[in-house]
Amino acid sequence: MGRHSLPDDYATDGSGDGPPPRRRRTVAIATMLVLAVAAGTAVAVQGGLLSFSKSCEDSAVRLSMVSSPDIAPAVRAVADKARKDDVRSDGRCLYVRVVARDSYKVANALSSGTRTPDYQIWLPDSDLWVDRAKGSGDGIPITPGDSVASSPVTLAMVPSAAKSLGWPKKKYSWAELTAAAMDSDKVRLGAADPARSATGLLALSSIGASSEKQGGDSDTRVAATAKLLAQRMSDGDTQVLETLAQGDSGAEQGNPERNQAVLLSEQAAFAHNAESTGGGRLDLFYPKDGTPLLDYPYTLVDETRMSTSEGRAALRFMTLLNEPGAQATLKKHGFRNVDGAAGESVVASAGGRKPQPYATAAAAPSAEALQQTLGMWTITVQSARLTTVVDASGSMATIVPGRNQSRMDVTKASLIQALNQFTPNDEIGLWEFATTLDGDKDYRRLVPTGRLGDPAKGGGTHRERLAAAFSALQPVPGGATGLYDTTLAAYKDAQATYVKGKFNAVVILTDGSNQDNRSISRSALVAELKRIADPERPVPLLAIAVGPEADREEVNEIAKVTGGGGYQVTDPAEIQAVILQAVMTAGQSNHAAQE
Repeated sequence: MGRHSLPDDYATDGSGDGPPPRRRRTVAIATMLVLAVAAGTAVAVQGGLLSFSKSCEDSAVRLSMVSSPDIAPAVRAVADKARKDDVRSDGRCLYVRVVARDSYKVANALSSGTRTPDYQIWLPDSDLWVDRAKGSGDGIPITPGDSVASSPVTLAMVPSAAKSLGWPKKKYSWAELTAAAMDSDKVRLGAADPARSATGLLALSSIGASSEKQGGDSDTRVAATAKLLAQRMSDGDTQVLETLAQGDSGAEQGNPERNQAVLLSEQAAFAHNAESTGGGRLDLFYPKDGTPLLDYPYTLVDETRMSTSEGRAALRFMTLLNEPGAQATLKKHGFRNVDGAAGESVVASAGGRKPQPYATAAAAPSAEALQQTLGMWTITVQSARLTTVVDASGSMATIVPGRNQSRMDVTKASLIQALNQFTPNDEIGLWEFATTLDGDKDYRRLVPTGRLGDPAKGGGTHRERLAAAFSALQPVPGGATGLYDTTLAAYKDAQATYVKGKFNAVVILTDGSNQDNRSISRSALVAELKRIADPERPVPLLAIAVGPEADREEVNEIAKVTGGGGYQVTDPAEIQAVILQAVMTAGQSNHAAQE
């Protein structure tokens, strides 16, 4: 979102401009706003809206914003000052009501699209929530813009623990720091749930990237780290602070329920230290391979419902947040400006000290990398039980453009790659389907769903047997796509073999629409799945449409009634990443539904 000049803008010296800490979003905040800048001013002049004679109470433009709880007090202070100072948009006073709400809850609500929002502006702590809110494509439309502040993700420790690891002189990479903290008998490390905390997810992604640079089996190291973090996991950033030892007394340090270190944003440490003294204060480690940033993107929600006055006022408030006075308020609350530049006073108050590399920014992880990290977290912390159902119709022999391989060959390679992301405790099985594949049936069970680490008949493990079965998949010459009967049969089987405490799901991969004229109809299938779906024993369908002939809308309609969703990949090589994304999304949706 670019900066726009509004009729009542204050002069600015450009403070706060510059590239945002993650990728810049170059989007228009509604075509109506761009046009209104030209046309609206003339109308406003003719209608007397630029006159300041009217009472603010009578003419004010009123907006509601939901904000990440950490930045809500600072933004509320800016909004209150704007109201006190009679800051105006097109001659009308600007009243913005700011409500604190967890970003993951807002993202889930917007993604589901089941409820009309009671707000026009959203300020999450990271644009990863914007990506999640937009992920399904079926939710409330949002228009993301530029950042208004930033704060780096760090590892915070009580002084005694920090001293034991050589703070502030000792420098670590992310992988080295978490390993050192976990290997120390003096440090218990806590974190907020990466499925609910941008800080937790960005830190875990950084640990993964750092581990890859070390070489060796990085996936195993990261999964082990995730398992250990899960043992001391808190629901959110506020809760993780409450787990810290409240001082250096023997009782506090020896309490097994207390942590000496937590993954935390610099701003959260700043706020904590402002209220703490002595041993209750925190020291910050800033990993030498860089600290990712929370970036606080200003986002409009369903702008088609907004009037021109509301839209222009929302844009006015965004520009206000980037002006020097508002930026000074944000700094007083412990935030950095949008480019992540380290302010010495903020760093010192948060617990940073030279020679810690607190000005070293990490490369921003891609949305795909974050999805994969969250998928890994989901299947590592909560073991999965998946029935994988693969289309074996003749069209799977089609050569993939740009590759000298068939859809089936690329699909098999991607499935084997995805298999490596699962732990020995995960349970996975394999079906294949094509018309009349097994007598009158369109489907055939190749490998029963079982624990990957268990021994298999004939030697080896279930994982090895499954990998061999993936490799052996072949298109059936002349076989058509028997999608509907197969979907219902696989779903009923997964329900019948449901395992409590695991993430149970059916993953269906198909490159076409149903071609079995004798099968159940789509409407009857949807109705039957809706009838037998059990919220107490959720088994979401994760349907992946592979290739240009596959119908994403069809599979999405079928999958949604089970709590799952439909996905589209143009290249079968994308299947591995999409499976992890689908597992994460369905796991989050089912978790939210049970809250």
